[in-house]
Amino acid sequence: MSDIQNLRDKIRHSAAHLLAEAVLKIYPDAKLTIGPAISDGFFYDFDIDETFSDQDLVSIERQMKRSIKRNTKFEGKELSKKEALIIYKDNPYKTEIINSMPENEVITEYSHSNGNFVDLCKGGHVEKTGEIKAVKLLSTAGAYWRGDENNKMLQRIYGTAFESTEELDKHLLFLEEASKRDHRKLGKELDLFSISQDIGSGMILWHPKGSFIRSKIEDYWKSEHIKDNYDLIYTPHVGKSDLWSKSGHLDNFKENMFPSIDMDNNEYYLKPMNCPFHIAYYKNKLRSYRDLPMRIGELGTVYRYEKQGVLHGLLRVRGFTQDDAHIFCMPEQVIEEFNSVLDLTFRIYDKFDFRNYKITLSTKPEKYVGEDKDWDFAENILKKILNEKGLEYELDEGGGAFYGPKIDIHIEDAIGRLWQCTTVQFDFNLPERFDLKYISTEGKEIKPIMIHRALLGSVERFFGVLIEHYAGSFPMWLAPIQIMIIPIADRHIDYCNQISDVLKEKNFRSVVNDSSERMNAKIREAQMQKIPYMIVIGDKEISQNKLSIRTRSGENIPDIDLNEFFNLLND
Repeated sequence: MSDIQNLRDKIRHSAAHLLAEAVLKIYPDAKLTIGPAISDGFFYDFDIDETFSDQDLVSIERQMKRSIKRNTKFEGKELSKKEALIIYKDNPYKTEIINSMPENEVITEYSHSNGNFVDLCKGGHVEKTGEIKAVKLLSTAGAYWRGDENNKMLQRIYGTAFESTEELDKHLLFLEEASKRDHRKLGKELDLFSISQDIGSGMILWHPKGSFIRSKIEDYWKSEHIKDNYDLIYTPHVGKSDLWSKSGHLDNFKENMFPSIDMDNNEYYLKPMNCPFHIAYYKNKLRSYRDLPMRIGELGTVYRYEKQGVLHGLLRVRGFTQDDAHIFCMPEQVIEEFNSVLDLTFRIYDKFDFRNYKITLSTKPEKYVGEDKDWDFAENILKKILNEKGLEYELDEGGGAFYGPKIDIHIEDAIGRLWQCTTVQFDFNLPERFDLKYISTEGKEIKPIMIHRALLGSVERFFGVLIEHYAGSFPMWLAPIQIMIIPIADRHIDYCNQISDVLKEKNFRSVVNDSSERMNAKIREAQMQKIPYMIVIGDKEISQNKLSIRTRSGENIPDIDLNEFFNLLND
């Protein structure tokens, strides 16, 4: 962690204490729960009957700034578990936290305001409250205790804090831009998708425009994978419980799976992952070295029971389509296969205008399956590939899954945010569980190396990222409507339809707005829908056989003929 991030974490954690103190001053009956620093700020959850308003945040922030001005010291104190339970006996949330700690663990609490405010806390503060140079409360939300919808709904206040007002102002501008790009807001405004409670939380209803963009993404994905010699398959949405027992999901992942369905005296589960189905295809017949490498890909819809409190638009859902693939290969093919996956990844990213990344390499965790020699081989292979490609990466020691080391790639969007999408991973677990084998050149049965990989992560999440990356202004090839043709008066509609027919013959997606709205309203509507081009047709354009073009960015291109416009569109 950088020095500046370490400082910010301390500032924000300290600001969370000031927030809790301020709330208690205004609402003495509120019960404190937890208040951590997070990636770009902090929050605190309160058990309180009130719902905080924007005006409440103003009052609370004012109290916080008074505490900053007093510049009192943060002081820690160690407690035994027994002492802590006595002190916090009237707070069920703190009591639950204390009871969850090991018997011999040292518990600490921190105070400021000359001891007038105390909170259970592990520490990590600035020395004095005055070191919090800039603080801002941002929003409120409901939040279930421990993120579990079976628990009580709490009131959460989000805020942020920085080492200077300049950095805070910069961050607030960033938040304003991020708010404009919010995929949930744009998804509604552009009529791309919706989430209906009649269908269920975390389930996406794709509207025609969103479905069109999705199909373009998927068609491109398929074409690139076919070029790279992937065999694309379709697999069922459910599988018998025996399959999920054998894969280990029922032992290790059941809480994230939907409840079972009883059919034909068997239990079936909605699939949370595609891996066992791809393995079933591999095992459909005896494989030999001649079949390898085998690259099996699928846009496979999976279902995971995510808690209500973590669902978030397209970014965290319960039903989603993974761009999954599994590669089965021999040891001597591993380097080429990983290189091929990375080349395909960057080719796809480039198509969507992502050109900056953060790469992490995660290594063997404390608990793992497989032999040490296999882990060493896999980790050395991944380091070698990244180094030879000249790719900078961070080493996440011990951050691998229990079944193999992995490479994660985070893409940077138009405003500098990182989104984790691609994962490429060895698996030492499933080949063992499913007794995978191939016949070598010597006629021996050998266990293949299995590589998991997803490049987009999920179609839903990637689409949400794309909406925010482009701020809804999709490039021409993805835009559902590329050209809106606007007649100035009803007498111009027939000519507009003729132009539209010619454009469609050239495979451009155009529509004529023949509504009764005035021309300026039609232009404004096209701009709000972020349609790349508008053609305005009136008497002058018809008499001169010319077009007047407006772009969604506001640029005017007057008096252009149709062939010139085709050249512009093709460029």
